[in-house]
Amino acid sequence: MSKREKSSGRDEVTIGDQTFERSKGGETHQTATGDVPTLTTAQGVPVSDDQNTLKVGPRGPALLEDFHFREKIFHFDHERIPERVVHARGYGAHGYFELTDSLSDVTTADVLQRPGERVPAFVRLSTVAGGRGSSDLPRDIRGFAVKLYTKAGNWDIVGNNAPVFFIQDAIKFPDFVHSIKEEPDRGFPQAQSAHDNLWDFVSLSPESMHAIMWAMSDRAIPRSLRFMEGFGVHTFRFINKDGNSTYVKFHWKPKAGMQSVVWNEALKINGADPDFHRRDMWDAINSGDFPEWELGVQLFDDEFADSFDFDILDATKLIPEELVPVRRVGRLVLNRVVDNFFAETEQVAFCTQNVVPGVDFTNDPLLQGRNFSYLDTQLKRLGGPNFTHIPVNAPKCPFHTFQQDGHAAMHNPKGRANYEPNSWGPEAGGARENPSRGYRSYAAQESGETRRERAELFADHYSQVRQFYISQTQTEQVHIQQAYTFELSKVETPAIRSRVVSHLLNIDKGLAEAVAKGIGLETLPEAAPPARPVIDNLPPSPALSILKNGPTTFAGRKIGILVTDGTDAGLLKAVCDAAKAEGTNVELVGPQVGGVKLSDGSTVPLGQKINGGPSVLYDAVVLLPSAAGAKLLGHEATARDFINDAYAHAKFIGVGPEADPLIARAGLQPSDRDQGFVAIAAQGDGDGFIKACRAVRFWERESKVHAV
Repeated sequence: MSKREKSSGRDEVTIGDQTFERSKGGETHQTATGDVPTLTTAQGVPVSDDQNTLKVGPRGPALLEDFHFREKIFHFDHERIPERVVHARGYGAHGYFELTDSLSDVTTADVLQRPGERVPAFVRLSTVAGGRGSSDLPRDIRGFAVKLYTKAGNWDIVGNNAPVFFIQDAIKFPDFVHSIKEEPDRGFPQAQSAHDNLWDFVSLSPESMHAIMWAMSDRAIPRSLRFMEGFGVHTFRFINKDGNSTYVKFHWKPKAGMQSVVWNEALKINGADPDFHRRDMWDAINSGDFPEWELGVQLFDDEFADSFDFDILDATKLIPEELVPVRRVGRLVLNRVVDNFFAETEQVAFCTQNVVPGVDFTNDPLLQGRNFSYLDTQLKRLGGPNFTHIPVNAPKCPFHTFQQDGHAAMHNPKGRANYEPNSWGPEAGGARENPSRGYRSYAAQESGETRRERAELFADHYSQVRQFYISQTQTEQVHIQQAYTFELSKVETPAIRSRVVSHLLNIDKGLAEAVAKGIGLETLPEAAPPARPVIDNLPPSPALSILKNGPTTFAGRKIGILVTDGTDAGLLKAVCDAAKAEGTNVELVGPQVGGVKLSDGSTVPLGQKINGGPSVLYDAVVLLPSAAGAKLLGHEATARDFINDAYAHAKFIGVGPEADPLIARAGLQPSDRDQGFVAIAAQGDGDGFIKACRAVRFWERESKVHAV
């Protein structure tokens, strides 16, 4: 019996103030004792294990006979009508996928054979926790779902902007989502993880430590949906023409580079423009600045899988790019907004089970459950089994089935035959199976006892979390510390706060101490006992840092230029010309939206009035008031906020010749003028300002602004 197939017994462990039984697979079991009632199914059948789906062996496939899982996920899928339970707030767009490097050696997938060939695509990017009416910039993992309309059928790559998830087994998905949603007795908070229920679940579920670290990082507050990575999360299989399997993980790499906002900025953006991400996508596509990602794949074999420190079937783990490089094989371009938001963005149905010949599943227990759950969810959300007849969900290749009737049927079989086999001949008999072109599953050999358990390697819940943390820059680590501190400051139960810190001690002592200090813990708790020893010598993975992989240009970003009557027309033109050459967008902000009269007598319209165009909406700002305009704006609180927020959020600030009095009115001293302030006094200074902005933020300022 291999190390991945060992039967897992249970031992007793204390986490904070709670005692559990824990298996070698690392999951904790709260056992009914004394006055605690026994968990049952809706039929009243006692439940022995609520942590694991029924599988063939610890790493085997999930079994359809698992009535407890099916009932639990079935009820969860049908909790909400009509919006999605999760990923309710999303933005969709049309585009295409173009292959750039053939993968014909590892897969028969038609869309991955011929470089230069394009297929239509639809992409939906979303938050997870909030409802349809929530704001765009909560601290949240983002959904990243891609539907490719290939010649061999629809292929859905349904992932997130993080490569790991909060749970290992799909049977826990209802529990996780219930915990992060608004608390049921009070109906709040909406679209926020900063409350007792989520952190109670996380603190009692060590498997969540990796994904919650991603959620506390800047990855969870992206500047734009265009500036974030996407991941397929699970390990899939590619199958080649000989029936051989290669494991694959999917990545989407943004052409514009990665970028996030800071937390205080996110809070203010949600107030100033709760549709910030939607508007950004709409503006980019309609202006011809099409969002683009490269498709990357990590390919590996059984030999690597068997030697890897972690289990490739564990959705709470990733494979560092330094171990298995990401091979770039295609490009995804979004070039058309939807015609109708409801018909397309709301009604689009993604299912992880939607794969094409040449792509297959692994026994990842979270993926196995998703394959069951998603189809069931669409039945409820879209009214019946014919949701594939909705145009956004219909394949664009020929399709032929014997499926008939049902709610909203649009494509019933024609003629006499509605079954097969039949003897009615080619014309009347309909379609037939095709052994040469049809989908074939990988011929995996499975064996093992039918049990509710997890593979033993699933039990390492801290090593990769530590690796993620030490891979961040100091700036990013500080943001993570602040995120944990903020979130736990909203948790009312002291024991929950303490339990979270007990887990952080297994990840990084400095992180745990910073968070403990931030929430006022007088003494550090004991570290939570790890189910497996923490591997503390995993090397940093630079690919996991946003700031180590930032953009090389300021293209696709947006500058807010503060102008007034009398603004120097030549300097304004210099900045606008430099921005246009870089591919940077510009918006003018001033005292009145109707426009201002420049120094040359010309009048220019404004995009925003100063009290409706705060600097949080921009990636950098330029202050070009006239002397009289600076004096006028000095009495306007929102103008002072415009400067103070840009300063506090470490943005580059272009300073015109008459801006100094306005900066002083905002309360900034000469000693505050760091290298993030760029003088714009001559025609060539616009180019210098744009060059400085390519660093995106002047992060050195943060330690001075947020010294506490």
